[in-house]
Amino acid sequence: MRKKAHNRSLFLASLLVVALAFPGCKKKEQPSPPPPPKPAAKASLPVQKQSTSAKTAGIAVQPIDFGTKKDPFKPFATEAAARQVKATPNAMARTEDLLPIQRFDVNKFKVSGIIAGLKENTALVIDPEGRGYVVREGMLIGNGDGRISRITSSSIEVVEHYRDDNGHNRKITIMLTLPKKK
Repeated sequence: MRKKAHNRSLFLASLLVVALAFPGCKKKEQPSPPPPPKPAAKASLPVQKQSTSAKTAGIAVQPIDFGTKKDPFKPFATEAAARQVKATPNAMARTEDLLPIQRFDVNKFKVSGIIAGLKENTALVIDPEGRGYVVREGMLIGNGDGRISRITSSSIEVVEHYRDDNGHNRKITIMLTLPKKK
C-alpha cells in the first residue's frame, strides 16, 4: 500500500515537473499590418525622361501631363447627362442625388396606411421593390419631382410640375388612394 502511494506521489511530482518545464504553446501575436499610405494631395506626376535611343535619333519627346487628361474609366453617359443638366437651369437633380423614394413613378407607389394625427397626417407608402416609407405633407416623392400636397384619411394628393411642349409650366395632381378593407 505504501509502495502504491509512493508511486502515485512520484508520478504526480514528475507530472508537475513536466508541466512546469513545458508551459505550453503560446500563440505568437502577429504584428498589426502597417496603416495604408495616405494619398498625397494632388501629387505631381513624374515627367518621362528621354531615352538614349531617342536622343541619338534626334527625336524630341514631349512630357505628358496626365492631370489634364480625361479619366478613361468614367462612364460616358454620366458626363453627357451632367452636361445636359448644366444646359437646362431648372432641370431636376441627377439620379445619383435623388432619394430612394424619388426613383420610381408616383403611380407605382401603393398606400399601405394613413395615420390621422392631431397636428399632421402621415402615411406609409410602399415602392415597387417592397420598401416602405413614412411620408408627410411637403415631402418629395416620385421621379417627376412630385411633392405631397395633402394627406386625407383615405388618400394622398401629389402635385407634379412639368413643362409642356409649348414651354408653359403645368402641374398635374395625382391621387394615391388607400385600398378599402375587405
